[in-house]
Amino acid sequence: ESSLEKERETPSPIDPNCVEVDVNFNPDPADLVLSSVPGGELFNPRKHKFAEEDLKPQPMIKKAKKVFVPDEQKDEKYWTRRKKNNVAAKRSRDARRLKENQITIRAAFLEKENTALRTEVAELRKEVGKCKTIVSKYETKYGPL
Repeated sequence: ESSLEKERETPSPIDPNCVEVDVNFNPDPADLVLSSVPGGELFNPRKHKFAEEDLKPQPMIKKAKKVFVPDEQKDEKYWTRRKKNNVAAKRSRDARRLKENQITIRAAFLEKENTALRTEVAELRKEVGKCKTIVSKYETKYGPL
């Protein structure tokens, strides 16, 4: 092939997931720690993807009325179940808080990235406009490319 033909070849498509945009996003390290699983990797808002189910609004669930248990019925089995329930409730609250923190940081990152992308798109549109004008003038003078 001649160099002119190679020049005119359409470039191959780029995988959008491989494109990294320069985003001025520097979250507080303490916020990243609060969004990371203890003992695990630090949360990366650039790479993390949430399942659609994770981002759906959660319904408000009314708490059941508390049932008062008289002291004479609070045996060993009762206290074992209470301790087990308290641990499970804490684990559930911590997991919810972790996910909320991750979503908040990811949303902040995406807001910044969106702004950067919009700026880049505006600049590229301006550049394409200039190129179209140049091509149009060329075609007017010399005919179609």
